[in-house]
Amino acid sequence: MNHHHRRLLSCATSASLVFAGLSAAASANPAGVAVFHPTVADFVQVTTSETPPTQAQCASTGRRCFSPQAIRAAYNLQPLYDAGWNGRGQTIAIVDSFGSDTMAHDLHVFDTAFGLQPMCGEEDVTCAPGMPTFSELNVQGSPATKAPPAQNHSPGQEDRSAWALEVALDVETAHAIAPMANILLVTTPTAETLGVQGFPTMMNAEKYVVDHHLANVISQSFASAEDAFGSTASIEQLRDAFKAAAANGVTVLGSSGDGGSANGGKKPVGKGGSTFPYPTVEWPASDPLVTGVGGTYLCTDPNNTTTRVADSNDPPTRCQANPGVAEVGWVASGGGFSHVFGKPQYQNQLPAGSTPIGSMRGVPDIALQASSTTGALVYVSLPPDGQRGLMCGATPCSTGWYDIGGTSLSCPQWAGLVAIADQINGGGLGLINPALYRIGADPARYAAAFYDVTTGNNQADPTIPGYPATTGWDPVTGLGTPNAAVLLPDLVLAAHQS
Repeated sequence: MNHHHRRLLSCATSASLVFAGLSAAASANPAGVAVFHPTVADFVQVTTSETPPTQAQCASTGRRCFSPQAIRAAYNLQPLYDAGWNGRGQTIAIVDSFGSDTMAHDLHVFDTAFGLQPMCGEEDVTCAPGMPTFSELNVQGSPATKAPPAQNHSPGQEDRSAWALEVALDVETAHAIAPMANILLVTTPTAETLGVQGFPTMMNAEKYVVDHHLANVISQSFASAEDAFGSTASIEQLRDAFKAAAANGVTVLGSSGDGGSANGGKKPVGKGGSTFPYPTVEWPASDPLVTGVGGTYLCTDPNNTTTRVADSNDPPTRCQANPGVAEVGWVASGGGFSHVFGKPQYQNQLPAGSTPIGSMRGVPDIALQASSTTGALVYVSLPPDGQRGLMCGATPCSTGWYDIGGTSLSCPQWAGLVAIADQINGGGLGLINPALYRIGADPARYAAAFYDVTTGNNQADPTIPGYPATTGWDPVTGLGTPNAAVLLPDLVLAAHQS
């Protein structure tokens, strides 16, 4: 084990020691394990063809839609690509329920539509050496074992279609950011409707990925309120994968959630569940061994594919209300302060002007575009009429292009960024949070590496207090969003500093 990995193992050990108690309300929950859900906040089907929609078509739905090229411009990725940093040789594990039988086809449509680097199937013998691969791993059980794809799932078609949207979003956007990185879609045969089977199976799958050295980065676009768990022990027993990841140079990222400061219990709000009457955060993003990813409205010009230019002329209203501002804190960006984990050491130093972090872990650590009103275009195939179950307004959803948002959008894109940093590093960086905050504590480095998001608020529920986006770190966008060409090389440097 090298020095860097020993240091990460030390972080893993200390993180478990700061474990604190859940609130009384959560402790009264008799169930041991909470229900998780995909963090897709909102989506709209824009077209049913394989041709991406125009901005005019997106505007007709009250949204602006971002192509991969426009997103890359907004976060200054082109200098990295020009230097050959594109994720080559690294592997991103995307962890989702069920998977998607059409993901390889949908990814091909996506790549063709936007002129992106195509990906090879793991058994495609026609692929040229060095081309990135897309593969799937189906795991189940405890300990996790490789299994054939599940053909008949007990949840309804609506649930499977919702996860199909999640899978397409995760895979396509991670690939768009790190076009030469391999992608491993890790699927399990359980979802949130199965309660106690969901989280343990998902965590076992991640431990399998780490133990078998299958990926450098793990992206988690699912979450549950900390307070929905029955006890601290319920969460602690799920953390083995994160401890193993930190000890083995694997970075784990998690969506911070799409409820702002408000989250529900075991049943979804509106489906028999209710919102906790106080601010809460979601796990696993709140875990000190996970990099929590929040969200923004991306108020840049979606037609500009070369530079980051603020544009408040089109929807949404949050962009129009902040002319000249390139990003605004998303109202539904999950964030606040943990009721479970004490403040990790890496959050002891923050940029000047930051929202203070008291004795408990602050969430999120970083952010990226997440609002569906300034969302990314994703192509997905859904079952034929009469079988899909998932509704797009008053009509059933169907195969085509969707504009999708949520911290499910910000998390896999950040996974792509980490894959590029891993390539620069020559291997996995492991837990990146200490390095992120080390950069944040240096005024010059922070100003160069991050876009500080200082407007917005995450009070999504008017009955639950939210938090404002502020200078420096805040409980809406964390340290901010990346100036990738500066941040990623500096992240590698900071990871090797003590």
